[in-house]
Amino acid sequence: MDEKKERLEKLLTQVVADLAREKDVSLPDDFCAQLERPRHEGHGDWATNTAMQLTKRFGMPPRDLASEIASRLRTVPGGDLIEKIEIAGPGFMNITLKSAWVADLIADILAKRDDFGRCNIAWGKKVQVEYVSANPTGPLHIGHARGAVVGDILSSVLEFCGWEVGREYYINDAGNQMELLGRSTQARYFALLGREAEAPFPEDGYQGDYLTDIAQSILDAQGKSLADKPLAETLPLFTDESYRQILATFRKDLGDFGVLFDVWFSERSLYDGDEVEKSIAALKERGFAYDQDGAVWFKSTHFGDDKDRVMIRANGVPTYFTSDVVYLKNKYDRGFDYLIYVWGADHHGYVPRMKSVNEAFGGKDEAFVVVLIQFVSLLRGGVPVAMSKRAGSYVTLREVLDEVGPDAMRFFLAMRRCDSHLDFDLELAKKSSSDNPVFYVQYAHARICSILREVAARGVAMPAITRLDVSVLTDPTEAALVKTLSRFPEEVAKAGTELAPHRMAFYAQELAESLHAFYNAQRILGVEEDVMNARLLLVEATRVVLRNVLRILGISAPEKM
Repeated sequence: MDEKKERLEKLLTQVVADLAREKDVSLPDDFCAQLERPRHEGHGDWATNTAMQLTKRFGMPPRDLASEIASRLRTVPGGDLIEKIEIAGPGFMNITLKSAWVADLIADILAKRDDFGRCNIAWGKKVQVEYVSANPTGPLHIGHARGAVVGDILSSVLEFCGWEVGREYYINDAGNQMELLGRSTQARYFALLGREAEAPFPEDGYQGDYLTDIAQSILDAQGKSLADKPLAETLPLFTDESYRQILATFRKDLGDFGVLFDVWFSERSLYDGDEVEKSIAALKERGFAYDQDGAVWFKSTHFGDDKDRVMIRANGVPTYFTSDVVYLKNKYDRGFDYLIYVWGADHHGYVPRMKSVNEAFGGKDEAFVVVLIQFVSLLRGGVPVAMSKRAGSYVTLREVLDEVGPDAMRFFLAMRRCDSHLDFDLELAKKSSSDNPVFYVQYAHARICSILREVAARGVAMPAITRLDVSVLTDPTEAALVKTLSRFPEEVAKAGTELAPHRMAFYAQELAESLHAFYNAQRILGVEEDVMNARLLLVEATRVVLRNVLRILGISAPEKM
């Protein structure tokens, strides 16, 4: 978090507490004054509505209370960093800091470098982020790509905020869909041999040319011999080989996309030992599972569901729901304090049921969070993109990745709130112009690197921080750039606490805009030495912060473009 902000908030809280004691006023037990950025330029560096919040408790008009708080705030030990305090509107306090804070900020950035902006809002706790988790039955599509980006950036943000993060992919490799996958590939194999009638394609089988590719690879490896064996005997081979190849494709596509996982967790593994029995026993012990009609039921009606849900059918076969129940307990058993699931918006109806499972196991409500991802529409110059022949019904992650590259793809998929529909224009993503937001941001970093190369070519050394005279940074573009830099720690903390990775993309664009505006308005070389030194240190600090935010986004920071 911003050290100056924390210091001011503590001072403000102490001043209000002292004033309350003098006036025999009772404050809320958890009272802590809050500062926020002013909404309009020229309204200072920080603003607070503390006086308006406490006007009834003090029995004073808010502007009068604000004036008394302001007069005390200027004179308390530590208040010397305040230049002025203005009372605005019904009782807002707009606080302007002395220019020395600019030197402190730039020095802090250049001292911490890769660690600038880190905070510790987690206090060593462990969080697991599970994302993508697509069934291994067909290629990853653009919707999965958005979930991958959101999960990956969110994990990076949480790590920057002090969490111990586990990135996990849950492989849905159990259940009927795997057999259906095998039958679909088996049918393609027979089709390649011109013997479709012997293994008809399943009515609800998986479509797309990728199955023909898998079937061809099996034909190349096994020859025609499989066609002369009973279908039931060869089905496991078709199923396992299809699963293996598709999962290998997932790993390759996601890796090329910059999305890596600590754990690839197999659903099948939940049934290898006694985890199912232990999970059911734990629920029964807490009164949330019971036996009836030969089946095992989860008492979901206790949590507002319209009916209880079957976990183990009368024939002994577990339901899909059972895997989710056991998997959730498994996560807690591995020591995670918080669980974050990144799901498609079409799973919203399943969230309350899983929240009830979390509660049934004794998990805190805030420890179970589902981030829902809205749909993506692909456009080409504003025109919707046709579906993929390879995938059968959608555009694959790989197709978009090959066309626009990982940087543009990641940035575009991170530019909107998770709960907002996203239009992704492929042509815009490929433009080398300021219209393309990822080009605009990366060019800001490359532009700074170009400046520094020119400085080095002229034999000018980067000045020491002791040669920084902030009094010469008087232009509005310089002040705007400094303020944008100062907001980075806040934006990281907000992105982490709100689980809002899009804030990083927003901030990257704002910082790039501030840098470009400064560059277009000011000269760095060929000016007085003290001005050159100050501006060089300012752009180097900007380069550091830009690189940090791009690293969180998983996007490269090019030195030339």
